[in-house]
Amino acid sequence: MTILDEIAAFARERVRQAKKECPAGQLSEKARSLPKGDFPFEKALSREGLSFICECKKASPSKGVIAEDFPYLKIALDYEQAGADALSVLTEPKWFLGKDAYLQEIVKAVRIPALRKDFTVDPYMIYEAKCLGASAVLLIVSILSREELEQYLKLCDELGLSALTECHDEAEVETALSAGARIVGVNNRNLKDFSVDTGLSARLRRQIPKDVIFVSESGVRNADDVALLREIGADAVLIGETLMRAADKTAAMHKLRGLQ
Repeated sequence: MTILDEIAAFARERVRQAKKECPAGQLSEKARSLPKGDFPFEKALSREGLSFICECKKASPSKGVIAEDFPYLKIALDYEQAGADALSVLTEPKWFLGKDAYLQEIVKAVRIPALRKDFTVDPYMIYEAKCLGASAVLLIVSILSREELEQYLKLCDELGLSALTECHDEAEVETALSAGARIVGVNNRNLKDFSVDTGLSARLRRQIPKDVIFVSESGVRNADDVALLREIGADAVLIGETLMRAADKTAAMHKLRGLQ
């Protein structure tokens, strides 16, 4: 069993417990009663030039605790001030030490859209994301069946949520595209063994049509990495650890953009 399998299994258990507190029908009704919105996450990533999705996370299974002190609201506001186009907020509680409350409070404090970064294994989690104020959810192809992926993409559309559909190889990209994904993310980190291959985005970029938003995730550390992604035609880059460890988020963003 890989760490990804363990995280997905734990997510299913979290859903089982959550349904005892708030039944699925009740949560669905609440989510569907909220304004649908106009897919601000997609719009943020569709702007001219390379968009930056900046991640708020306290820990990760590969790096352990990244931020002992985790002033998540300040971090989110600093990202916004630094010019982030969107945020990614971890809500997975065991391996990433995330909380739903982080997302809920951040969404209220910033004006830019936020992705609920979690391991979506049930429609219930999509309803949760909507109720928490997220503009997008993460769908990881390797932990979903083709039927589930199609179902979840359809549900996201119904709720006005964008879906960052994450892939790690050619077959997963094909599955994502055939299921109707409008935003495809390539994770340069293999979540099964944590190895990082920054060339993966370049190889898989050729497979993704220009009218599909392409996001490169993980392993982006400096301006050279960002320049390469811009050169291959990435629409957006998701950066976590590099920015989380930076004391001055604005200076770090300027360096990544090649502005200093």
